[in-house]
Amino acid sequence: MRYLDDLTPGDRFTGGPVTVTEEDIVAFARQFDPQPFHLDPEAAQDSVFGGLAASGWHTAGLTMRMIVTGDGAFSHTTAPTNKEGVTRGCSALSH
Repeated sequence: MRYLDDLTPGDRFTGGPVTVTEEDIVAFARQFDPQPFHLDPEAAQDSVFGGLAASGWHTAGLTMRMIVTGDGAFSHTTAPTNKEGVTRGCSALSH
């Protein structure tokens, strides 16, 4: 079991692989981030991305999944804790 205290600068972890389809990108965007470059491949052609792009929120969620299930998986707690079980930096979330 790993805790936040176990991290050191430069640590690297492997996660995945994760497959994300066009349908996944569009479904997430419809529900959470309805911007044209996430919803419509044709409209996305004229965007800075030059094509359909997954929402940053979508990729953040996928990253979180890899953090808790990948080779560097952390303890399965509901909030970041140290080895003593003290939650840090989450007071705004608990109110």
